[in-house]
Amino acid sequence: MKVIKALTLVGIMFLAVATSAQTKKENKVINDAKKAKRDLVKSDAGLKRFFNNSAGYVIFPNVGKGGFIIGGASGNGAVYEGGNLIGMAGLKKLNVGLQAGGQAIIEVIFFETAVDLERFKEGKFAFAAEASAVAVKSGIAVNAKYKDGVAVFALPKAGLMADASVGGQKFSYRPF
Repeated sequence: MKVIKALTLVGIMFLAVATSAQTKKENKVINDAKKAKRDLVKSDAGLKRFFNNSAGYVIFPNVGKGGFIIGGASGNGAVYEGGNLIGMAGLKKLNVGLQAGGQAIIEVIFFETAVDLERFKEGKFAFAAEASAVAVKSGIAVNAKYKDGVAVFALPKAGLMADASVGGQKFSYRPF
């Protein structure tokens, strides 16, 4: 009887660890997000203000986008609240218009208040067609402001894309 209880306890502990541990893919995204944060701040030290003062943020370290007339983008990211990792996010974008090429970018979305972050976590957050990210260049973040509770920045990593398209971004969130 003691053996069965011990095995049951070990099984429960193993299950608890297995369900709370991140997958290899998630660990890669988390590590890439940490590096992306360093790269963003290195590119524009003014972003420290957003990282330090926002209610939360999501970093998509490897967003791939491309298209020829019809285009799209996708990526996975890490979600932080008060500087602490709380979950994972997905980004999907579909757009139509004058565009050609492909590009890899880092995208970070800052949430001004806890209410704005909660909207994101509840899946009630999507960018309208006219919303766009501010390209990170040294000094640009100094005068940047939140719009409708969010501030978005993008840092090109590789590739070249000409884009004059209309579309929107949709996000998913999964807590740990």
